[in-house]
Amino acid sequence: MEVYFDNAATTRILPEVREIMLETMDEEYGNPSSMHQKGVGAERYIRYARDVISRQLKCEPKEICFTSGGTEANNLALIGIALANKRAGNHIITTGIEHASVYNPLLYLQELGFRISFLNVDRGGKVDLEHLRELLCKDTILVSVMAVNNEIGAVEPIEEIAKMVKEYREEILFHVDAVQAFGKQILYPKRIGVDAMSVSGHKLHGPKGSGALFVGSQVKIKPILYGGGQEKGLRSGTENTTAIAGMGKACEILYPHLTENCERMNRVKETLIRGAVQIEGVENHSGEAPHIASLSFRGVRSEVLLHALEERGVYVSAGSACSSNHPAVSGVLKAIGLEADRLESTLRFSFCETNTTEEVEYTVRALEELVPMLRRFTRK
Repeated sequence: MEVYFDNAATTRILPEVREIMLETMDEEYGNPSSMHQKGVGAERYIRYARDVISRQLKCEPKEICFTSGGTEANNLALIGIALANKRAGNHIITTGIEHASVYNPLLYLQELGFRISFLNVDRGGKVDLEHLRELLCKDTILVSVMAVNNEIGAVEPIEEIAKMVKEYREEILFHVDAVQAFGKQILYPKRIGVDAMSVSGHKLHGPKGSGALFVGSQVKIKPILYGGGQEKGLRSGTENTTAIAGMGKACEILYPHLTENCERMNRVKETLIRGAVQIEGVENHSGEAPHIASLSFRGVRSEVLLHALEERGVYVSAGSACSSNHPAVSGVLKAIGLEADRLESTLRFSFCETNTTEEVEYTVRALEELVPMLRRFTRK
């Protein structure tokens, strides 16, 4: 039996997504910037995807800028906004549990002279709002907080953060990394005071290499790529028509069923947690997100258990997939105060709407056999 519980890393593309991608490669293969009919045909797919995504986010199509994925969208938002607004101040606020594609651009900005403050989070990964209130100051130009944490599934109070930031000073810009929330939550950035929001296609059955950044029309932002001026000058480079069309199709298919899909994923998640915590030494660290479960297995290294599950056909993650090639103790798990013996024994199980309770039952049986056996092996 094959069980794929690593959907927070990437998802399998839908058949309809594959079909529209093949159309762009086989039929409408022109450069969307070209003025002839082949170019116009390709540009039509980009316009279609821009319209679909803007409808789901309740924003204007012109406020959607296509990127190569969530990482580029985060880099563009943070570096572009900071450089465009540096005369207003040099202070940026974020959290200690952000994805590397937020954390590392901020370290780069720190090298350029920007001051970065990190918000405290509680044991569940939730932002400390009082700490945010303390950190806001006259030099603050940008706040960046993820909507859903990619390792433990903590859901941040984005609306409350936006309200607090804008009440302090309307000019402070608020960016949200919504890569793990896109397709799992209803998010209307303009309605709640979010100025920029990053999303990705391959987390909701679209293709890898697809992403977008919502940027409010009044937001000052500089490009970080220069060239032919595509995407209204914000993101130069010939648009990846194939990936953009696929992302638009995935969004069009999944968003109308968002509520029922999330309920289905949450049932699978809760079934897994209930079964796993019956095993001695297993602890649950999962947040409210319906598609992410974080469990630690005391006495068993996460990588060892990951590969043991893989031999049974169960695919999971030992944290963020983007960092899996550089093993290190998770900064997220450290930030939420996990004990030392839990830091290196935690696995992430992440779900999509097609996962089943039968798959969970199979996985729990595998864990019941593997965890005690691996503990005995470790003790030797």
